[in-house]
Amino acid sequence: MLAAVTEEPTEEQGGHAGAGAREYRIGELAKAAGVPVRTLRYYQERKLLPPPRREGRIGLYSEDHLARLRMIGNLLDRGHTLEGIRELLAAWEQGRDIGAVLGVEKAVTTPWSNEVPVTMTLDELAALFPGEVGPESVARAVELGHIEVDGDRVTHWSRRQLDATVTLVRAGVPLDAVLSAGQELQRSMDDLAAMFVRLITTHVVGRLDEAVDDRHLGALTDTIARLRPGAQVTVEAGFARAMDRQVRAAIDELLGRLTTP
Repeated sequence: MLAAVTEEPTEEQGGHAGAGAREYRIGELAKAAGVPVRTLRYYQERKLLPPPRREGRIGLYSEDHLARLRMIGNLLDRGHTLEGIRELLAAWEQGRDIGAVLGVEKAVTTPWSNEVPVTMTLDELAALFPGEVGPESVARAVELGHIEVDGDRVTHWSRRQLDATVTLVRAGVPLDAVLSAGQELQRSMDDLAAMFVRLITTHVVGRLDEAVDDRHLGALTDTIARLRPGAQVTVEAGFARAMDRQVRAAIDELLGRLTTP
């Protein structure tokens, strides 16, 4: 049994448990967890934090409460919503290994892109495309998600794509045409990605309903991780094969025109 403490006028004030496990008043717990008292109360209202042990008017919190608060903070830092955290904690309370549950979540949500963004000034961007960069082209690139503008600084989401765009423009393709092609390509990529997501969610993630223990969750995490490179290779190989066909067809058409009297 947790040791009793002497009652103080309010539970906001400091205090320590007697011999045995450490107990915290609400102000102490908030300080130890690095959160405001109002946040701690909000977590209690949302059922993220169990109620304290009561001694009269005083609520006493345990090390388990502190551990849960720290876990909530870590999950928030990872981008989880409070509702998602509540569901994870519910799974934990039902005996699930939260590490296994988080492993599946990470395997599903880890970004598939390894692109490196590049930041420069607007003048430096304009120098890459002489005579092509103006307010309209910048606004269009922002709308398409290629760049973000912060004052005089521009961040392109992918150095590789920026280099490819520069190459096309220097070869004679107008920047506006490259942006239009990129918009059409993005639509096709969205359709392709949606197809892969349907495959994964239907045939792999859907097995979460069958994952009755943490061993199954671990196997599901491994399966999703193995699917990632396979999906990327499928797209790259398929695009390369399609380019072979299209280039041959274009060359045949050009040669046909050259040889026609």
